[in-house]
Amino acid sequence: MKGASSAKIGLEIHGYLTTKEKLFCRCPANYKTAQINSNICPICTGQPGSKPMAPNEEAMKKVIAISLMLGCKINPQVIWQRKHYDWPDMPKGYQSTISGAHAVPVAVKGEFQGIGITEAHLEEDPARWDPATGNVDYNRCGVPLIEIVTDPDFKDSETVKDWVNQLVLTLSYIGAVDADAGIKADVNVSVFEGRQGKRVEVKNINSVDSIVRAIEYEIKRQKEVLRGGQEVIMETRTFIDETGETVSMRSKENAADYRFISDPDLPTIDISKAQVETIKKSLPELPHIKVQRFIKQHKLDSDTAAVLTANIDIANFFEKVLDQVKDVKLASVWVTIELLRVLNYNKKKLSEVDVKVEHFVSLLNAVKQGKLTELAGKRMLNEFIPKSFDPSAQLKTSERITDKTQIEKWCKETISKNKEAAEDYKKGEEKSLNFLMGEVIKLSSRRADSKIVREVLVKLIK
Repeated sequence: MKGASSAKIGLEIHGYLTTKEKLFCRCPANYKTAQINSNICPICTGQPGSKPMAPNEEAMKKVIAISLMLGCKINPQVIWQRKHYDWPDMPKGYQSTISGAHAVPVAVKGEFQGIGITEAHLEEDPARWDPATGNVDYNRCGVPLIEIVTDPDFKDSETVKDWVNQLVLTLSYIGAVDADAGIKADVNVSVFEGRQGKRVEVKNINSVDSIVRAIEYEIKRQKEVLRGGQEVIMETRTFIDETGETVSMRSKENAADYRFISDPDLPTIDISKAQVETIKKSLPELPHIKVQRFIKQHKLDSDTAAVLTANIDIANFFEKVLDQVKDVKLASVWVTIELLRVLNYNKKKLSEVDVKVEHFVSLLNAVKQGKLTELAGKRMLNEFIPKSFDPSAQLKTSERITDKTQIEKWCKETISKNKEAAEDYKKGEEKSLNFLMGEVIKLSSRRADSKIVREVLVKLIK
């Protein structure tokens, strides 16, 4: 539905904050791998008489950091609210949140990538409830969540997709949101088709692809309703991944339906200017700014810059390597292609292994100076996972071989074993020569100089 300018779309994005403990108790925030209902206590399960502890300070700092990256104004004082609803996933009968009819959010009036940010606030997550079985896992109950609410500035699904991907990348730069848990989004859509339809909210969408599909379906559905002379009603719907459709859940709640009140058990939170400034100074360079700097400062093409900045650890590693090798092409190729190849093969992130910059630089210099063939260098890089080593210790057994006498012996042996390929090359089949070169390089344990190998093979065959 790209270009569907007759739609108004807003997002409410929820992300799990990376904290060790839950928001109001000391229970571990690990809900993904823990045994069901093992990380619980009277506070997070809402037992009678239990009272919340002081809010998790780390969660508050991370909400502030995220809000600053979104260009928001931080409010100096926020008050916890009780958002009442009666579902099995919230045993207290209310959710503790810094949002609601009369609430002051943590942050307001931001702008990110051309889209207005209405507010950002902190709240606790409900439990995991399976309506089909009635089972409830309270490990997740009380885990801190950030909610980012955008203005209804989106016009089509493609813009939403690009924006959300950029947001996820930006959040990864400060490590404030659990990337493995992903994000959840509520999507608000209203369309114009001769007249404006009312806003419809589609709840709990769990992937960028599903967000796009839900928006496209909802725009189409609402337009068909209006064209048929009917009214689009304000309601809450859910997205069915299997069918790509949205289905009505209930009429849209108003703030009054939740009976918001200030929480008497939780203190007002004062956020000082000094605290905000300290957090602001600790923020990294934003990825879209880093991309432009890499293009301008390092003379990289936009695609290479985008690959390098897709992970802050890779971006920082590249610049440390470049500081020493002083060769942009060499550093960028070996980081974006070879290092990422090895990491992807081992299903590891750079932060999960111990690859030292000085070892990587020594490897690149050995290749650059001709002490190692590229193939031998790549093979050595394979061995850098999970922990790198000083390449100089292995250079004697990996060093490039340029001795023509030795290379000629390998070439003769290869031709003798592959006479048909040699004859094919004589007939003009270039790929046969490439095959023979590969066999010679294998005999040399990937140490033979490929240029010399080619020269010797051509001379011997002709």
